[in-house]
Amino acid sequence: MISIAEPLIDENEKKEVLKVLDSGMLAHGKYVNQFEEEFASFIGCKYGVATASGTAALHVALLAAGISEGDKVLTTSFSFIASSNAILYCEARPVFADIDENTFNISAADIEKKLKNNPDIKALLIVHLYGLTCEMDKIMELVEKYDLTLIEDCAQAHGARYKGKNAGTFGDVSVFSFYPSKNITTGEGGILLTEKENIKDRAANLIDHGATNKYNHEVLGYNYRMTNIAAAIGVQQLKKLNQFNRKRRENAYFLTEELSSLAGIITPDYPEKYYHIFHLYTIKVLNRGQLAEHLKENEIGFGIHYPVPLYRQPLYKKLNYDQLRLSAVENVCRKVISLPVHPGLSDQDLKKIVNVIKEYYD
Repeated sequence: MISIAEPLIDENEKKEVLKVLDSGMLAHGKYVNQFEEEFASFIGCKYGVATASGTAALHVALLAAGISEGDKVLTTSFSFIASSNAILYCEARPVFADIDENTFNISAADIEKKLKNNPDIKALLIVHLYGLTCEMDKIMELVEKYDLTLIEDCAQAHGARYKGKNAGTFGDVSVFSFYPSKNITTGEGGILLTEKENIKDRAANLIDHGATNKYNHEVLGYNYRMTNIAAAIGVQQLKKLNQFNRKRRENAYFLTEELSSLAGIITPDYPEKYYHIFHLYTIKVLNRGQLAEHLKENEIGFGIHYPVPLYRQPLYKKLNYDQLRLSAVENVCRKVISLPVHPGLSDQDLKKIVNVIKEYYD
């Protein structure tokens, strides 16, 4: 079976985890501090606050950026549900924008449309989906024009760049996830990055039960801390991130070269101004169910990320979003299917993926 995702863990990670286990310091400690500093430096931010998950990082990022009850936060309609749920955790209200069908990311044109219709929107939460950054020139113009707080969800964009600038360095605060399927992993885990000391301080406070020092809790906080075990894995994984991303890009180029000429397939779009790191290699097809069955029969993993717009999830229907319709995302949700692209693939694996798909379209 060729898997859709595969974390690559070697002896370096194992040795560091054993050091943590032998030390007895399993919870938050020096490995977490090291990972925070090194990951923040890699991306190009001053401060990092590591967390137990990407979702925890996103929740805390919103709170630390000042999002609170009743605030409107504009966001994409096409992402994993954690992106919009984190807004609900703050008792704020998501406002969903449509996407660009070519990049799958939030549409700058629809951002402006929603801002004109909702002048009380306080913040914009963008998602750099599948490893491709959003159209940041246009988005930053709107952020400045409408005086928005910008939160970047970079859960799928570790090392992705827009015109040479890293995802995670545009906004007031950004977050990354280290779930096992991501470009690097800590098992579970996340991190919040920012240039602003006040956001860093508030985030550090919130992830530790709101404590300013031991047994002194000034605000309602959470147990969102990363462990030394997770951070030890992360320190070693970070050393390989550029290598992993290069391999993902090589694999993606091969797939595109082999598949782009097939009638019925639209391969990913990545103009030169983007450095796509292909967390997922997502194509658009008609008759997706039939292709998925063919892949399954030939033991090739695939994913459908994501089958419905966020506003059509049962939770959001209960919150009175059920009348919303956005044409681009509705169209894309019917067509997307992701193929294996991870750095663990062999040349033989890649050739099999291509041959099986070509066989289907013959």
